[in-house]
Amino acid sequence: MAGEHLGGVETRSENSGDAETRTHPARLFAVALRLGLTSFGGPAAHIGYFRKEYVERRRWLDERGFADLLALCQFLPGPASSQFGFAVGYQRGGLLGAAAAWLGFTLPSALLMLAFAAGVETVPDLAHAGWLRGLKVAAVAVVAQAVWAMGRSLCPDGLRLGLAVSALAALLIWPAAWVQMAVIGGGAFVGWAVLRERIGVPAQIGCGAELSRRRAGVAWLAVFALFLLVLPLLQGEAAAVAARFYRVGALVFGGGHVVLPLLEAEVVGPGWLNHDQFLAGYGAAQALPGPLFSLSAYLGSLCGTGPGGLAGGVLALIAVFLPGLLLVLGVWPFWQRVRAAAPAQAALAGANAAVVGVLAAALCRPVVPAGITDGRSLVLALTLFAGLQWAKVPAWAAVAVAALGGWLWL
Repeated sequence: MAGEHLGGVETRSENSGDAETRTHPARLFAVALRLGLTSFGGPAAHIGYFRKEYVERRRWLDERGFADLLALCQFLPGPASSQFGFAVGYQRGGLLGAAAAWLGFTLPSALLMLAFAAGVETVPDLAHAGWLRGLKVAAVAVVAQAVWAMGRSLCPDGLRLGLAVSALAALLIWPAAWVQMAVIGGGAFVGWAVLRERIGVPAQIGCGAELSRRRAGVAWLAVFALFLLVLPLLQGEAAAVAARFYRVGALVFGGGHVVLPLLEAEVVGPGWLNHDQFLAGYGAAQALPGPLFSLSAYLGSLCGTGPGGLAGGVLALIAVFLPGLLLVLGVWPFWQRVRAAAPAQAALAGANAAVVGVLAAALCRPVVPAGITDGRSLVLALTLFAGLQWAKVPAWAAVAVAALGGWLWL
């Protein structure tokens, strides 16, 4: 069966295995748009939707190619599900196809978040409505459930549990963005130094990257680094907004929920938004399909600096997604060699353990103080947590219940 290869991932057509080396960007956009409208439940659920669409239904990837591409996206900082869809679009239609696939998946949630921001800003007293208080309670339950699930998965031994607890303690004492980066980096160092003998290494799948492809990867990585270094040096409010959101997208590890403390430090810390606005947006984002990073459109729209409104939302949205997409383009040619190295796997294991502590610190401050204000909100939060954790209630349903409960009860 003929097909196009990108780093060892084979593409296949939908029609009885006939070769198909390109898919039109409009078609990639349409497929991704449907996923963006229906993919509820967060990054882990998104991957399940992608597998059904790209492996089972369309046969654009085989099982080996799907697993290998997924491993790359989970290894890199940034939104793994969005990076995965972007990579599939790049494989099928080059850069234009990649942009179309990303836009299709992101557009529904981004437009809804922009509309929510407009409502919060224009409707009198909307920010104090009972249903919005319910969304803050939903944020407590969702983040608590994420901490619980990630802790069980990423901290399976005493060493990694200790890394998570240490990160939590450090951030409760020094709640600053640079401390978040320091504890994640420290976790990676400890993992590299101690866990190399414990971490299993996946079998290497040869990719035979050509010299031209490796050079292109180096160029994309250079663009990624250039934005990271230059944006903070530019003058103007719009540049300041772009720099902060780009930095978040470049440094967030561990999935969509981990973006919460990083974004909170970057936009609430300097006073661009208040805690209530931030947590209301985060709670609303839980009810939407598509990537949680679309919260950036809401934050950019309401920012007290920069262009604000639609322009500010679009600027923040592009800035927070761009680094993760550049990293996919840059790292893919070298991925097979990197992922087969025990030191890299060990460092990632340590960093992920520290990320659990980062998210736990966000739960302690500011999520719980803002969401749990009385006995009723505590009961609602515990009920939602139980539904998410044990009854396997979808996150969007839990948020809908929280909004209704806040409207009727809080």
